[in-house]
Amino acid sequence: MGVIKDTFKLKADQLAAEIKDLLKEHGNKKIGEVTLSQIYQGMRGITGLVTETSLLDAQEGIRFRGYTIPELQQKLPKAPGGSEPLPEGLFYLMLIGTLPSEENVQHLTSVWQRRSHVPNHVFATIEALPVSTHPMTQFVVAIMALQTESIFSKKYAAGMNKKDYWESVFDDSMDLIARLPRVAAYIYRRKYKNGNHIQPNGLLDWSGNFAHMMGYEDEGFKELMRLYMTIHADHEGGNVSAHTTHLVGSALSDPYLALAAGMNGLAGPLHGLANQEVIKWIFEMREHLKTESPSKEQIAEYVKKTLSEGKVVPGYGHAVLRKTDPRFTAQMDFGKKHLPDDSLVNTVWNIYEAVPPILESMGKIKNPWPNVDAHSGALLVHYGMVEYEFYTVLFGVSRSLGVLASLCWDRALNFPLERPKSVTTDLVKLWLDGKDEIWGE
Repeated sequence: MGVIKDTFKLKADQLAAEIKDLLKEHGNKKIGEVTLSQIYQGMRGITGLVTETSLLDAQEGIRFRGYTIPELQQKLPKAPGGSEPLPEGLFYLMLIGTLPSEENVQHLTSVWQRRSHVPNHVFATIEALPVSTHPMTQFVVAIMALQTESIFSKKYAAGMNKKDYWESVFDDSMDLIARLPRVAAYIYRRKYKNGNHIQPNGLLDWSGNFAHMMGYEDEGFKELMRLYMTIHADHEGGNVSAHTTHLVGSALSDPYLALAAGMNGLAGPLHGLANQEVIKWIFEMREHLKTESPSKEQIAEYVKKTLSEGKVVPGYGHAVLRKTDPRFTAQMDFGKKHLPDDSLVNTVWNIYEAVPPILESMGKIKNPWPNVDAHSGALLVHYGMVEYEFYTVLFGVSRSLGVLASLCWDRALNFPLERPKSVTTDLVKLWLDGKDEIWGE
């Protein structure tokens, strides 16, 4: 079947047996309690999913198979002459559960190169949209156009044993990840570069080739793409894009349909679109203050103005984290190494010093610290990518790594259709009065 596929199947069979034993012995044990506020407020904090690829720790941030971002930067293979991890290595880690060798990563790069052909009808579908269409809309439409290539869909229609679902999902996921940079770069060049497209370079790694197809040959930008694609890849299973992909996939929708659904969630301003909102807010602040290098005092006053208008400071706060997002720190370290004198990057750092104390003084903010979105735009602008509407597409290409690795595990472990129970407020009132049982179908 292929080295990676065989290894994944072996790991999946082992874990499936382990889960079966766990459920047999402990299936009736209760984990936590659900409060009424959780029911009404987005199911926040309810443990109701298993996602093997990563775990979000409130203090340490995201861990991929137990490894922190600094550990991944140290341990994952890198491009020749580079210092940032190759996302191929992270995908291998999420899928297989062990750190890859250089050979594993090179093999994965070559597999994605071979699978990267995008049918002409996909480009034609993109071209049918107005050029003014938001890049994320074009991206989702392109993924849906690619669905014609789904192996899972074809095999399911022909009749397939459920024990074999994982294999077609695996193949679809590998094809999708291989094709997404080509599709995303096509959208970028169409919308912002007058349709002057650039052909793939089969000698480059996945992120390096993506940068090349967008028109960025600077080695610093390619390194940034490797870091960006690694740190945005996954954030456990409860975030909108990951959960949506899992949910739609649980209906046995193929990976194309599931990923398109997840990307529609990522496009929301409370999720992936936040990185666009951050750089937009900074541009607006500089215009308002009539300076490209505002002082910390000026920034503080503008932050207070933003808050007084009932708005939020984009890029600050997180549903789970209770400290500075390690993904922010990784990007800050990249900036200090590669572009320490950039005015926009220095503004981001000054915002970092100004915002948390103000939010803390309000007494209502559980997490006043920056998340991943607070920094990424400034780095991209330095290398010339000023088109901030496209940033969420970059996020989407990266996030595909985590959600599709998880989808492979969902099918390998035969996870069922997700179907949580919902109630009405009238029933809640009856339950609170002791007149009815709220739980149960």
